[in-house]
Amino acid sequence: MIAAAGFDLLVGDPRWCPHPIVAMGQVISGLRHTIEQWAGDKPWPLRAGGGMITLVLVVGSGGVGWLLERLLLPESPIPQPIAAVVLVIAMASALAARSLRDSVLAVLQALPDLTSARHRLSWIVGRDVTQLDHDGILRASAETASENAVDGLFAPLFWMLIGAGLWAAGFSQAPGPLALAWAFKACSTIDSMLGYKQGRLRWLGTAGARLDDLLTWLPCRLVLLTLPLVSKRWNRWATTVIAAQKDGQPDPSPNAGLSESIFAHCAEVQMGGRNRYGNQWINKPILSAKSQQASVEGVRILLNLSLKLEILWLAVALGWSLV
Repeated sequence: MIAAAGFDLLVGDPRWCPHPIVAMGQVISGLRHTIEQWAGDKPWPLRAGGGMITLVLVVGSGGVGWLLERLLLPESPIPQPIAAVVLVIAMASALAARSLRDSVLAVLQALPDLTSARHRLSWIVGRDVTQLDHDGILRASAETASENAVDGLFAPLFWMLIGAGLWAAGFSQAPGPLALAWAFKACSTIDSMLGYKQGRLRWLGTAGARLDDLLTWLPCRLVLLTLPLVSKRWNRWATTVIAAQKDGQPDPSPNAGLSESIFAHCAEVQMGGRNRYGNQWINKPILSAKSQQASVEGVRILLNLSLKLEILWLAVALGWSLV
């Protein structure tokens, strides 16, 4: 897992290389097309179809990961150096630290050209970016760097650690780090593609969105508890966590508000406010209201906090395994 995290940070997700998440997205698109043709605009058939997509993708992705683990375990006929490299690359595909960092930095580098910055921002946020000014672009960058750090990095890393823990506890035939990480990424990909409360997706994306909320619930709370350890003095840990939890709870999402809030308080960057999604305006709670508004330096601090916390999680896991 340490090698996979390092590979992800060094290489990221090259566009020329086939990626498992892209394959998941293609399967989701194909199943969605088939189900919408069958269900039309009927809510319950669409809900059932969304449940089927979620079941097929999550179980299928986890199953493929489990088969790869069985193939690459020490008793497999494949030479171990080759097996280790394949496993590291496969696990790295579930982590998005480098791709998130590069995408956010690309937005910052495009400023002050608002047109270019909006175009690059549109690839990583769901809100309408066409009317965002300089400050709005920076706030959106800060918020996506915070929320996607949990969804794209710490949640899959958490499930990798659970898989490794199962093996360490003697359950050698259980789904391991790769299987659980790919299962989570399948669910997260469904949520990102179908989890919108508009049109047919109000019903088609329900199952995936709820399962994603469930699978992200504990990793999000662990980030809430551990991020202050790499950003604040120890005697400010409790006040930081309490303040972040208070600010993030009003958010309608059970995880996004807390994710953004703890990063806002730890980096001392104000987030939240009014966002436009299609033709709908949504007022999000103000996070860390006494802090300065998002700046280029503030967004860079957020990205660096993610790197520090990733190192802390892996260091703790390594220390535990040695003990």
